[in-house]
Amino acid sequence: MKSYRIEDFTKGWIVGDFEPSLHKNNHMEVGVKFFRKGEAELKHHQNIATEITIVISGTVSFNDQEFNSGDVIVVEPKEKTFFKSLTDSSLTCLKFPSIPNDKVLD
Repeated sequence: MKSYRIEDFTKGWIVGDFEPSLHKNNHMEVGVKFFRKGEAELKHHQNIATEITIVISGTVSFNDQEFNSGDVIVVEPKEKTFFKSLTDSSLTCLKFPSIPNDKVLD
């Protein structure tokens, strides 16, 4: 058995075609993200990848639409999104395929 801390990874991304990674592959990425109330990500899109976000706790918004614990959000390639954490929140994110530099700021 091995153990790690989420802080050992870049922005919570733990699986994918990058370093550090618990399982380096180009098929998918897995991330566990924690946000404080008010934290946001700049508007962006993925050129190729699809991203699935599961809200584990808290309330967040994607494109000004609110989501809560248990909600699942699917963002298709080229779909522009703007994220904001409305409360302290935690998310699990899946992205496929894993393509470094696929994220484009809008």
